[in-house]
Amino acid sequence: MEGGAKMKVMNIVDALNNALDIKLGEDRNIIIYGEDVGVEGGVFRVTEGLQKKYGAERVLDSPLAESGIVGTAVGMAAAGLRPIVEMQFSGFAYVAFDQLISHVARYHNRSRGRYKMAIVIRMPYGGGINALEHHSESMEAIYGHIPGLKVVIPSTPHDAKGLLTSAIESDDPIIFMEPKRIYRAIKQDVPEEKFLVPIGKAKVISPGKDVTVVAYGAMIREAQRAMVMAKEAGISVELIDLRTIYPIDKDTIIQSVKKTGRIITVAEEPRSFGVAAEISAIASEDAFLYLESPPKRVTGFDTIVPYARGEHHYLQTPEKIFYEIERTVKF
Repeated sequence: MEGGAKMKVMNIVDALNNALDIKLGEDRNIIIYGEDVGVEGGVFRVTEGLQKKYGAERVLDSPLAESGIVGTAVGMAAAGLRPIVEMQFSGFAYVAFDQLISHVARYHNRSRGRYKMAIVIRMPYGGGINALEHHSESMEAIYGHIPGLKVVIPSTPHDAKGLLTSAIESDDPIIFMEPKRIYRAIKQDVPEEKFLVPIGKAKVISPGKDVTVVAYGAMIREAQRAMVMAKEAGISVELIDLRTIYPIDKDTIIQSVKKTGRIITVAEEPRSFGVAAEISAIASEDAFLYLESPPKRVTGFDTIVPYARGEHHYLQTPEKIFYEIERTVKF
C-alpha cells in the first residue's frame, strides 16, 4: 500500500501533526484540546496550525487543570465525540489519575458496552532535554497496569503517524506517550496519505541470532548504536521495537527468545515493577527452556530523575547497553 504512496520527509512532530490534520479533516466528531494546544500549537508545536485551519471550536486551549481536561473528555466520549487531549508533560498527568482510573478505563465496562471511551490522551515523556522536575520521568508502566487502557509509544516518524491514526480510530481509550527527546532528532520518508500501524504488534527492526534486545521510544536509537558496537565485537543482535506497552506483543518476544536464547530489555523507566520486568517474566514463563542466560534489564534507577546536571547518570547509553549485551552473550 505504501509502495506507490507520495512520500514526505518528516520528523516525529511533523508526523503527529499530519495524522491529527488528516483525522480532523475526516471526522467532525474529533475535538483537540489541552494547555496551549490551540493558539500556540502546544509547547512542542505538535498541534501548530490546526486551530487556524479547523477553528477554535475543534482545536482549543483548556484551563491549566488536567483532571478537568480528562474529565470533560469522558463526557464528550459518552456523548459520541472523539476527544484527543494533551497533557503538556507526562509528569503533569498525575492530577488526572482519578478520572483515568475511575472513569476513562472503566466506563465501557461499567455501562456494559453502551458507552465507548474513544479518547486519546497524548503526553510527551522521558528525559534527555535537561528539563525541570516533573518533565523527565518515564512512568509508562503505571498506565499499562490499569485495566481498560491501551498504552502506545512510537519511536520513528513513520510509526508515530500510523500509530496515532490507529489510536484516534480506536474505540478504546489510549494513552499515547511521545518520546520528546527524539521529537526532532529523527527524519524519515513518511507517506502523505493516511495509513495505519496496528496497535499491539511489535516490530522486528533487525533480525539476529545471538541475543534479543527489546526497546521502545527513544531507547530504540540508543539500542541501534549499541548494535553497531556489538557487530564490531562479532555479536548478532535481534532488535525489537515494542511500539505498544499494552497490549504487549508476547508472541514476537517469545519467538525471538526461542531463536536467540537470550533477552535484554532497554527502557528509561525506574527498574522495579516496570515494563522491562514484565518482559523478563514473559521470557521466563513462556520460553524458559530456550534461555541460555538470565533475562536482563537496562533501565533507569529507583530514584527520581535527576535535574539537568545529573541526568546523564540516569539515562541509558549505547555503552551501558553494549556492556549488558556482551555480558549476556558470554554468560
